[in-house]
Amino acid sequence: HLSVAYTSDRIWNGMAIAPSGATFFIFTGGDSTGIKVARMLSGGNREPFPDAAWNSWKSGDDASHAFVHTNAVRIGPEGDVWVLDSGSVGPGHPQVQGAARLFHYQPDTGKLIREYSLAAAVKPDSFVDDFRFNGRNVYMTDAGDGALLALNLDSGTTRRLLQGNRSVNEQVPIRAAHHGIGDAKHVPHTVQVDQLEVSPDGAWLYYQPLSGKMYRIATRWLDDPALSAKDLASHVETWFNSPSTGGTAMDADGNIYLSDANNQRILKISPQRKVTTLLSDPRLLWPDAMWLDKDGNLFIPATQTNLTPNFNFGKNQVKYPVAMLKLHVDARPA
Repeated sequence: HLSVAYTSDRIWNGMAIAPSGATFFIFTGGDSTGIKVARMLSGGNREPFPDAAWNSWKSGDDASHAFVHTNAVRIGPEGDVWVLDSGSVGPGHPQVQGAARLFHYQPDTGKLIREYSLAAAVKPDSFVDDFRFNGRNVYMTDAGDGALLALNLDSGTTRRLLQGNRSVNEQVPIRAAHHGIGDAKHVPHTVQVDQLEVSPDGAWLYYQPLSGKMYRIATRWLDDPALSAKDLASHVETWFNSPSTGGTAMDADGNIYLSDANNQRILKISPQRKVTTLLSDPRLLWPDAMWLDKDGNLFIPATQTNLTPNFNFGKNQVKYPVAMLKLHVDARPA
């Protein structure tokens, strides 16, 4: 049963719930002026996180104390909240100098614990999209200039991996709700490697360009800085012929939940590659980054990104409010 958990007058593309119950939302997409990260207050109201100033950047401003474009929020292994700034106002836009960063916050006070610069690993056309933890390593996807990034949380160093590899580059056009996508000039968007998940045992990284396919690589190879680019590429495996995908989630049994943006459904892929359709629903309009809570609820932002002018040939057909949907899947988070 798919229900509406929350609604918003802005497009959000993800949420995360800290062990304390603090709930965070991330706003992006075609209406990205205004608040970028929000924490929910008791009573359901939302406030800018960590404060209003960090959420007030506009083009031309200094980015050192403000978010340029937040694209992912996660809870780290320690239970704190982490926010990724893509460093660019959107895919296809140039990097704002010094803006690509990963932030580690105390979830209840908003105190900044550490800021990690990604400047050494981004390129002018980078759009750092999403991230996952594996011990003291964080893996990120660059959807603008296809590559994986690997950040060591102790040293703060970031490495750029698999640049130019087929697995990190779009191979087929994106489709959503049985339509192609494109801007006002009918130029289709290219989104390189986007989704990623780490297996519960930390042994595998699964990743894919937005329009598929899904690949995997053993994390032991990603974590070895001495490995040559050629040797690293030799360990990439094709995993699943996935459709255009807005977002994924992983459960404690290693099942991947994947949104099929074209057919408006949620798929479940087992570690043995058995595919189940959990449900199809017309409300599943570009379901983005999903969040699995401790009670077995899968939260699904129905972003309607495919109805924003940038993806909908210049026409804005978003119907507000935008919904955060909820589906009980009877699984524990990874």
